[in-house]
Amino acid sequence: MGKVYLISSGKGGTGKTMFTVNLGATLAKQGKRVVMVDLDLGMRNLDLYCGLENNVVYDVYDVLTGLCRIKQALIRDKRFDDLYIMAASPSRSDGTLTPLHLKVLCDKLRSTFDYILIDAPSGIEDGLVIASAGADEAILVVSPDYSSLRDADNLDRQLLALGLTTRHLVVNNADAELMKAGFMPRLKDITSMLSAELAGVIQTDQNIRISTNLGIPIVLKEGTYIEENFLNIAERITGETFVTYEEEGEEPAEEEALPQEELPQDEKKDPQEEPADPEI
Repeated sequence: MGKVYLISSGKGGTGKTMFTVNLGATLAKQGKRVVMVDLDLGMRNLDLYCGLENNVVYDVYDVLTGLCRIKQALIRDKRFDDLYIMAASPSRSDGTLTPLHLKVLCDKLRSTFDYILIDAPSGIEDGLVIASAGADEAILVVSPDYSSLRDADNLDRQLLALGLTTRHLVVNNADAELMKAGFMPRLKDITSMLSAELAGVIQTDQNIRISTNLGIPIVLKEGTYIEENFLNIAERITGETFVTYEEEGEEPAEEEALPQEELPQDEKKDPQEEPADPEI
């Protein structure tokens, strides 16, 4: 049975969706069957970050309301063998959705996928209650500023009240120089403010911004410190041990700023080599 992770943030702009996409891509590169579900209804970005916005026909709202089958709303990222997304509705819920709807969806996805990543709406509104209904554990994505940390503390308390006792913390967009100079909360300050267990830190990097604008997960560029960092974070969150780029006998790529044309592109595959769609 698959495991469901709720990926949340106390406020917008922390990099929650970027983290969801690259965590999903990291797990898929390790041979896991992964589906990413965008529950940020009315504010959908997951499909954009994957470069699949033109492939959306049905969305998660259509599935939850019975307009289509689960299989019809799943979009496979062909750069991976087993990575799928389910896009959010472009409009907000009209109030017909309940936590039970999502719990049933997650239970069905568990039978097919190893990991289900729920990209939850920011904050602690009703959308969080619905998004968390089928989750086993939660991941809080924060940026190192006090407003983000205050909102994350409120979110952490809400998640605990919703029954999510296992919560992981990811600090995104960190700047070591600013932290050292005291212009940004240090890691010890962040961990003292939040009770979730620290899973990793993602430093500020222009390549991450480039990749999201291009709709390409940054971890597709192999041998970089970013790929290794996401792999370490994935191991801490899932408890699994994964194969690193160096362990496969490859030479790591030199760390440098990546011009756009160096980022990996979607490779065409023989249709006969593509895996069958999940039977849901």
